[in-house]
Amino acid sequence: MPEVELGGRRIAVDEQGYLLRFEDWDEEVARALAKKEGIKELPPDMLDALKFMRGYYTRYHFFPIIRAVCRNVHRPKDCITQGFIDPATAWKIAGLPNLGPEMDIFQYGPPD
Repeated sequence: MPEVELGGRRIAVDEQGYLLRFEDWDEEVARALAKKEGIKELPPDMLDALKFMRGYYTRYHFFPIIRAVCRNVHRPKDCITQGFIDPATAWKIAGLPNLGPEMDIFQYGPPD
């Protein structure tokens, strides 16, 4: 089983790098997951967006509307898709579960 090693902790992830246990997530884990995705740093507003996504997922078990994420972290309405972080990567770094084929909608849009 793949892992992310972090200061003596071993965090289990699946083959695509998604956390296997929701409760393993913290800001340090988010930074490690971000580095694996090629994101060098997570500024406070990006961490706020990830925390909002986690809270939303906990309540509704679904990805929040992008504009709601941006609005709640006081960023422009298209912040997630315009240079901030793409939705699928944000989902992974937020420590949310791998949705399998359903995740494709965030990367490729709805099927034709």
